[in-house]
Amino acid sequence: MTRHRVSGERGPRTPLVIALVSVAALLAGLLAWHGTPSSGGDDGTTPSAGSLPSDAASGPVTGGRCAPTATLVPPCGAWWGAYVPHAGNGSLKDAVYAFEKKIGRKLDLLYTYHDMSNTELDGQLLTPDEQVLGRDRMLMLAWESTVWREPHHANWTEDQLGWAKVASGAYDREIIDPQARRLKAYGKRVFLSFDQETDARVGDAGTPEEYIAAYRHLHDRFEELGVDNVVWVWTVSGYLANGGLFERLYPGDDYVDWIGMDQYNYFTCHDTTDWKDFDRSQRPAYEWLRTHISAAKPLMFAEFSTVPDPADEDRQREWYEEIPEVVRTMPGAKALVHWNRAVPGKGCDLTVDEGPGLEGYRTAGQDDWFRQPVPGR
Repeated sequence: MTRHRVSGERGPRTPLVIALVSVAALLAGLLAWHGTPSSGGDDGTTPSAGSLPSDAASGPVTGGRCAPTATLVPPCGAWWGAYVPHAGNGSLKDAVYAFEKKIGRKLDLLYTYHDMSNTELDGQLLTPDEQVLGRDRMLMLAWESTVWREPHHANWTEDQLGWAKVASGAYDREIIDPQARRLKAYGKRVFLSFDQETDARVGDAGTPEEYIAAYRHLHDRFEELGVDNVVWVWTVSGYLANGGLFERLYPGDDYVDWIGMDQYNYFTCHDTTDWKDFDRSQRPAYEWLRTHISAAKPLMFAEFSTVPDPADEDRQREWYEEIPEVVRTMPGAKALVHWNRAVPGKGCDLTVDEGPGLEGYRTAGQDDWFRQPVPGR
């Protein structure tokens, strides 16, 4: 979550029938490969709240040259994802279906956020809505070592549990183990990020050394419990003034599958005045992380977005339209996850719910680079 400092009988088969069947099969195959915007009708019943999820690893095994790796890296392009806040009625499904209808496609990856309250509303990994949406989308779960004071972190206030206590095992039986078992029961691979934008939490949550201890403890605890379907994402802000912190916070290659970064073109937001196009907003942090942390780990733009330019409404559309061309020049970037929520402050609307921003984002999402086969397990 962006932190703000500064989904009977058959008659003879005539040639016409055979041809129609062939065309139908071809169309079905194309739809299965490319995905379509959801109409809000995922098949199956909604899981019961609080119950362990049933094994979701029942879809087909993706094959071929572009099949994702064991750690969900797409060889032939990148995943197209988003964080979509819950709808006004509290439904994540309704919000995601409405967003996908607007953008004209199904998301590859749905990013959601949780605290460690252990409550069904925000502290339960794999809520019923997530389980339904995860049947034909990948899930990215951000898990914060905090307890939010309002539902869904409405006003951005929270209480820290502290990295030292997480590392000590104090929360294992009450919080960590139950959620680890839920992920294990789910079966399907999921991305998991512990305390994303961790550099922004240093001080409030603890020291870099305590963060590494907490991250490794969480990773090792999952391993002890046999949770082998988690892909571990380590996420920093990408704010390069914190580069020294990034190096001190890195848990090590044995504990990290993906590296995540959160970078925006804030422009009018937070009293900034410099418009950064997509390339300028993302490349500096991308290159720094590839050079100083790892050139081998896949990189996720775990949150990205731009505000509009009040003086030029086309500028936001163009910002998104240039993404496919630019991201091809950053081959380590294997997932792009849009942050579709306004943040506190004047001029801080980061959504693409309407207007030129929606047009540009919709166009970018149709590019073949973001049309990779989503795994069913």
